[in-house]
Amino acid sequence: MPFSTWTLLLVLSAVFALRKLARTQFRASIIRHAEEKVLILGASSGIGREIAHQYAARGAKVCVVGRRIDKVTAVVDECKARSLTADGSLGIPADITIVEDMVRVRTVLEKKWAGIDTVIVAAGVSATGPLLEVAGVSTQQNANASEEGIQFAVNAAKVAMRNNYLGPMIAAISFIPVLKRTSKLPSILLISSLGAVIPAPTRSIYGSTKSASLLLYQALAIEHPSVRFSFVLPSSVEGDFRASAVDQSPLDNQTTQTIPKPNSTPGLRVTDVGKRCIDAVDHSEKVVFMPSTMKLGHILYLIWPSFIEKKAMLKYGFTPE
Repeated sequence: MPFSTWTLLLVLSAVFALRKLARTQFRASIIRHAEEKVLILGASSGIGREIAHQYAARGAKVCVVGRRIDKVTAVVDECKARSLTADGSLGIPADITIVEDMVRVRTVLEKKWAGIDTVIVAAGVSATGPLLEVAGVSTQQNANASEEGIQFAVNAAKVAMRNNYLGPMIAAISFIPVLKRTSKLPSILLISSLGAVIPAPTRSIYGSTKSASLLLYQALAIEHPSVRFSFVLPSSVEGDFRASAVDQSPLDNQTTQTIPKPNSTPGLRVTDVGKRCIDAVDHSEKVVFMPSTMKLGHILYLIWPSFIEKKAMLKYGFTPE
């Protein structure tokens, strides 16, 4: 490679690094950590809870939103124990899929905080079964799905769509105007999934609904350039991912209601994902893959899909018919 090419690469790398540093310093100089007002939707558990802890620890005002009042109260207490100020944390029991709830959250924040600076959308549900198995058909058989089985799969998809797509849509409509009106440098972070851009077996319902909300927010980023949008796409994260599964098999006499399962999911550490999410907001990063090598996987799927498909089958222990 000619010397001039190496020089160009070094210059571009330096410019990129300086631009990233400047963005970080610029937001911090405009909105100090101790003054930042952060709304976290889906903060009662998992990544959202961890993000609430980390924002509270650095002095931000944190609004914890989740459906269960007991869990919301617990996270607020945890944030207060980590915060430098006694009144820095606020809890509001609310459901991201209910319009009235999001309007109520917005009203409370406008009244108590006079607005918000950062919105973290961490709410969502999982789905962990192959689509035909969700409908009661084994992947090793060619039997027709029953009417009951098809309806069960439809119901599971509706629950996933309501939580993974309509909820984030309601949040965007509810909070983008107040963000733009009240923050000096408004930011929104959507916690999506690697499964939203790289297909995986047993994740058809989950991945497609997460993909829908990701594309929605990417379009919103174009429609609202004054708001800094960030998208974090983690692979499997440790914890109770399967606890929110909405596609349990009718063969097991289950329903589409959320049913707890063991906390057995290995993967990325929740603390690392939480920190990376906050870094993405601070740095105004657009798309973040976790681990970062998965960006290559996304590119490879576009040029060599069969290779990625085989890797996905190995990862999830899936054997096709």
